[in-house]
Amino acid sequence: MVASPRFRRARLRAAAARYGEARRSLRTPSSEQSRHGLDWTNFFLADVQTGFGTFVAFYLASLNWPQSMIGLALSISTISSVVSQIPGGALADAVRWKRGLVAAGIVMIGTAAMILALAPSFATVFLAELLHGATSGAVTPAIAAISLGLVGRGAMSIRTGRNYRFAAAGNALTAGVMGAAGAYLSQNAIFFAAAGLCIPALVALSRIRGDEIDYARARNAAKGEQAGGAARVIDLARNRPLLLFASAIVLFQFADASMLPSIGVNLAHSGGQRSSLWMSGLIMAPQIVVALLAPWVGFHSEKRGRRPLLLLGFGVEPIRAALLATTAYYPFLVFAQILDGVAGAVIGVLTVLVIADLTTGTGRFNLAVGVVGAMGAVAAALSTTATGYVFQLFGPRIGYLPLAAIAAAATGLIWRFLSETKPEKYLD
Repeated sequence: MVASPRFRRARLRAAAARYGEARRSLRTPSSEQSRHGLDWTNFFLADVQTGFGTFVAFYLASLNWPQSMIGLALSISTISSVVSQIPGGALADAVRWKRGLVAAGIVMIGTAAMILALAPSFATVFLAELLHGATSGAVTPAIAAISLGLVGRGAMSIRTGRNYRFAAAGNALTAGVMGAAGAYLSQNAIFFAAAGLCIPALVALSRIRGDEIDYARARNAAKGEQAGGAARVIDLARNRPLLLFASAIVLFQFADASMLPSIGVNLAHSGGQRSSLWMSGLIMAPQIVVALLAPWVGFHSEKRGRRPLLLLGFGVEPIRAALLATTAYYPFLVFAQILDGVAGAVIGVLTVLVIADLTTGTGRFNLAVGVVGAMGAVAAALSTTATGYVFQLFGPRIGYLPLAAIAAAATGLIWRFLSETKPEKYLD
């Protein structure tokens, strides 16, 4: 029996009311100033970061770098991120001035962008990528710590979705601006823009009130007398669900990390003068999807649990890789990037939430975020290096097939071994 239009409208109003109630949970205990400061910090941080990654691959290809050297440059950034993420997570747990970690990271990213814009030689590009990788390792857990410290576990799902919405909106908007700058001004204008956007990022960060970031809550620590303590680091290594989830993230990152840079290299060689605009479209498409979906991912992870959404997010990645193996027709590339947006929204939001679920009461939340991020960065580094050579030898049709198989293995690992992680009741 088909539902009547009135019944469907009633269901939509009920869903919107539940979502509105969940959003209102963000209003306590932090102030509107801090909440909006965190929103725009995520937005402008994404602006700054957009100039890196895919645009670096595209930029270097336009300077006639061989694909193997482009892969090596990207790998230096990800290896640097590996080295920095674990100590960055430990710092985010240990220090009370978490905004200072983010501020230092923004300044370092701006420095790396200026290096790429002014002096793109082999040595300086590798230095800039090293600096950028080290920065991202500290910023990611610090943002997670600020978020949890402001709103607590009860509102963290919606807060994380909101973080990703503003970050994705920043990525999408800036990708278009930088693509136009590369097409109509010069390729290095991309990195001048990235450096300039560090200023509003620092202004937004200053709007977050430090006294509203609860130190114990930001570490996901126990309540009461145990709030100042922390579990032993070795206990993280004995947390079987956390290890299983980290393993799935490793496989996913290996499959995902090199797909868009590989597309970018092909576009730079075959797309003509306006290829930077085509590249911007491919970057913008998934970011628009993430901006639309991320808050709903957070909301439905509370209503339906984490596991069904994780299976969806991991499951679209092998489909994306198989599609890229069969065609280079631009509309299909856009569709593949829309699938990437679905995976990015789900896995991005739920990675933070699942780690929070699995580290409750340990005081090691940010360290765990750093460890999982480091493991994913190792996979990304290996992916960009290995696939750079594979694509150079065998071409994209063969190169994407192993990535599809690895993404399917990640999905199978979640389906077979990971149970639901959402607790029945939050400690705070």
